[in-house]
Amino acid sequence: MSPISDGPLSGLGPRLNPLGADPIYFDAGPHRLFGWLHRAADSDLGVVLCNPFGYEAICAHRGIRMFAEALAAIGVPALRFDYAGTGDSGDIACDTNQIETWTADIAAAASALRHSTGVRRVCLLGFRLGALLAVRAACESIDALIVISPIMNGRRYVRELRITQMAASLRSEDAVSSEAASGTVEVAGFSLSAASTATLAGIDLERMGMPLTSEVLVIDRTDLPTARTWSEEASRRGAQVQYQCLPGTVEMFLTAPQFGSVSEEMILATKDWISRLQGACLPIETSPAPEDVSVPVLSLAGNDASPDIIEQPVFFGEDTALFGIVSEPQLNERARRGVILLNAAVDPHFGAGRRYVSLARRWARNGYVVLRMDLAGIGDSATRTNCRNDEVFPPQAMADVRAAANFLSTRYGVQEIVLGGLCSGGYHALRAAVDGLAVRQIFLINPENYFWKQGTTLKDVQLAEAVRNPGIYRERVQSAAAWRRLLSGRVNVWRILDIYAHRGFLALESALRDIARSLHIRLPSDLGSELEELRARGVQVVFVFARGEPGIELLKLLAGSVTSRLSGSCHVHLIDGGDHTFSKRGPWEICESILTDELTKLAQAPQPTSTLRDSGTRLRTLREKSP
Repeated sequence: MSPISDGPLSGLGPRLNPLGADPIYFDAGPHRLFGWLHRAADSDLGVVLCNPFGYEAICAHRGIRMFAEALAAIGVPALRFDYAGTGDSGDIACDTNQIETWTADIAAAASALRHSTGVRRVCLLGFRLGALLAVRAACESIDALIVISPIMNGRRYVRELRITQMAASLRSEDAVSSEAASGTVEVAGFSLSAASTATLAGIDLERMGMPLTSEVLVIDRTDLPTARTWSEEASRRGAQVQYQCLPGTVEMFLTAPQFGSVSEEMILATKDWISRLQGACLPIETSPAPEDVSVPVLSLAGNDASPDIIEQPVFFGEDTALFGIVSEPQLNERARRGVILLNAAVDPHFGAGRRYVSLARRWARNGYVVLRMDLAGIGDSATRTNCRNDEVFPPQAMADVRAAANFLSTRYGVQEIVLGGLCSGGYHALRAAVDGLAVRQIFLINPENYFWKQGTTLKDVQLAEAVRNPGIYRERVQSAAAWRRLLSGRVNVWRILDIYAHRGFLALESALRDIARSLHIRLPSDLGSELEELRARGVQVVFVFARGEPGIELLKLLAGSVTSRLSGSCHVHLIDGGDHTFSKRGPWEICESILTDELTKLAQAPQPTSTLRDSGTRLRTLREKSP
């Protein structure tokens, strides 16, 4: 299948797309799922990759892609896909039994792999919760099974999720108790319904025994191995089981993707085992499966108050294959306005908790063309030559943003562009607007910094957060436990003094910047002057913060007194109860409503008639908005 391309990437055939894998949609019962098909010629064996749950899937996105690419490289086609209600697939009702649905999705993916490639044998490769689901989905039509760091006991896993949920919600005990009473679990923006947790609580793989497949590879974690007994029992029952303990589980599944890594030992072990399995059968002559050369499309039905929309995978970019998903209304309902959503850190284009999917589909129903994209080296976009994967602040990000804006303009006729994102996505939106990209509005959700110097590390940013957020240390001054740590010598006093000294320097710097602005002297990294220039060009800037975020303090420090003189072209909203990624549903719904309201107001506002700076206009104070 061939996605829509533009510019130098256009005209590519269905088997020769820029990334070497085809984005596809396929049916799974009433749902339509999105996946990537990594083709390989003339193979009798194919592999379906089964994702872990929630934030682990975000962390492992790059690694799972690398597994699929490694399999295709040895001649084995592979299909990685998003379960219903996850990633880029269709939505499901919040009370759906996800465990049953996702198990059926795996079976549907196996059928799709057979239909798309002509393979006769299918191996399921499951990671963490995906391994448990793969065991449940394995049946007589599945020929082999690979489980990596499998969840063995569903009840124990649900308990671990609840502990994580409680640890993240210490300040929202009422919310935790109500969720616990309903049986649902919400962790890092990802939810399991009450029906799902009830089903999980009844699953114990050791009691289930082995599936019907006779060929099994088990790759257990080295720090907390759990699957050895299960593997040994399967061997006693006659299955051909290979058991290995390999490192890499924490780094691949449980570490933020910008800091994580993929175990080469796991990939090598998988390739070696699959190669043996692939070579165990006699060569056969197969007729290639017919190729569907149509553009893959996901249609999402609406209702009387909510029009139908469609989604399509797209490639664009001048020198690098950039990938994204476009959400748009039906042609007769489309406005000439577009939104580009930029990666938060190195999260894929659908965002943590699928926040970007929620925004894109909501705004498409309001008439916008919305592109959620991956910058080069992130998610499913290609990586530039001599550049690294998973850079939060890639040096060529501005070229990628410009390519996306040009794509929306030329392909969809978009005449007015809004740009934004969470954290570093907001940073890139600001930098693109300051760099002169023609946009009407930018929105920054919980930005942590406004300037980035190449060579700076993410750890430097984290240390700076403490400098910008003295409230952390004010709270600790009032803590008896903190004083005990101090008196026992377990606190680095010099680090605290250095933080406060640096903070005093920043306050002095802010005052000096104000003086320089009054004298019309432009200093480097002057956020206040940049905001004034954006206002003069008619660009509206929207900040949305969870209350207590360090970016609020940094905004005051770097913009100085400009924050008390900005007009209605710059809005700041503060939301109570949120965290950095707005992982809790309530605060996120408020954030989404605020952004939608800002978009609506922008659409109703007249186009700016002049880009000249109006120095005589009285500027209003930044306003706060709480729920």
